[in-house]
Amino acid sequence: MSIYTPNQKSIAESIQPDSGMQDWKNWHWQLRRTIKDIKTFEEVLGISFTPEERRQLEMTAEKFPIAITPYYASLIDRENWRDDPVFRQAFPSVNELITENWEMSDPLSEDIDSPAECITHRYPDRVLFHVSNMCAMYCRHCTRKRKVGDRDFIPDRDTLEKGLAYIRKTPEVRDVLISGGDPLMLTDSAIEWILDELSAIEHVEVIRIGTRMPVVLPYRVTEELAELLGSYPNLWLNTHFNHPREITDSSAAALRRLTSAGVPLGNQSVLLAGVNDCPYIMKKLVQKLVSNRVRPYYLYQCDLSEGLSHFRTPVGKGIEIIEALRGHTSGFAVPVYVIDAPGGGGKIPVSPNYVVSWSTNKVILRNYEGVICSYKEPDSYEPVFCDRNCETCSLVLNVTGEENPAAIGIERLMADYDDKITLVPEDTERLRRRNDDG
Repeated sequence: MSIYTPNQKSIAESIQPDSGMQDWKNWHWQLRRTIKDIKTFEEVLGISFTPEERRQLEMTAEKFPIAITPYYASLIDRENWRDDPVFRQAFPSVNELITENWEMSDPLSEDIDSPAECITHRYPDRVLFHVSNMCAMYCRHCTRKRKVGDRDFIPDRDTLEKGLAYIRKTPEVRDVLISGGDPLMLTDSAIEWILDELSAIEHVEVIRIGTRMPVVLPYRVTEELAELLGSYPNLWLNTHFNHPREITDSSAAALRRLTSAGVPLGNQSVLLAGVNDCPYIMKKLVQKLVSNRVRPYYLYQCDLSEGLSHFRTPVGKGIEIIEALRGHTSGFAVPVYVIDAPGGGGKIPVSPNYVVSWSTNKVILRNYEGVICSYKEPDSYEPVFCDRNCETCSLVLNVTGEENPAAIGIERLMADYDDKITLVPEDTERLRRRNDDG
């Protein structure tokens, strides 16, 4: 029989004295009782701030609102709440009011790369589909603080149709990531409508949902929702666990509902100072994830969004963590450490250097232990010339019928069929001199 944890019981009774476990596990009940102000937070957690702290926190909350589910608040260690990783992710800090010169409201240039409402199209074959800007909880490290919590910008069906229309008319889009806010803030029927519309587009091969519900409100993942999501054979779901303490019995049950319904799961963590910037913590996290059938996907360097300087670590910390994972735990438990490049450059992988050196016929490598070895390359490799005309290709991997767009970027420089030998940034001093001379 399900019973409250001591923290859950205390919080539930402070919010609604006659509440029971059935109420606590009702996601609608949780949302209706979301903690949205400092006074309520103090009452519910049984803690208190000094008058000066309260004044500064109120200033922060005016700019970046508060929203904490009772469930997630119950994970906070009341004995050491100031240093608690859950508290730091959920509750405002006066440091959020510090905006460094290099910080931006839209560091990833998602708005600039938006060819239609609700759409960000950055990579060649996939788009981001923003279907809700509301979340069950407002994470303090959110890269989309400019949107989350803005109640004046909740896409209606007509607005979402404009995004769908763009996807329909853009045949190179084979992968759609449904994001927000949190898509699972929508009703089951609204989610089903979006998934049906995307599934009806012939060139959409993969649908992904990005959500933090299993972390901050696992009761949203009902049997009905899991069954709905599992009915789409090309659907993947990525969640966002940052610390092993977030993987509770309730969150594990939510993950189990999804995997039992046939939904493949991944996880995207953000590297956060004072939360998970520790090799031991990250190892525990990825191991607990894979034990719950969740594949660690990305470890993000914290973005250059406004007010996040106190969360950012040096890039070297992320490389140290990957160094402590690779070879020290299962390979499929090691996420890819990426920096989402400011200005819309996309995700750039960063990792320890395992190639020590190389020559014309050998590559010198080192492993996680520091063992250095040589790998002999073939002396007589004769590559097959590729003209990118797959329909006439004689190889056994012939992919007749597939359309192959022209190569771009580094891929173009490496291609056999293209005579491009350099990629030159626009408006360099050298080019300006050429234009002036001409």
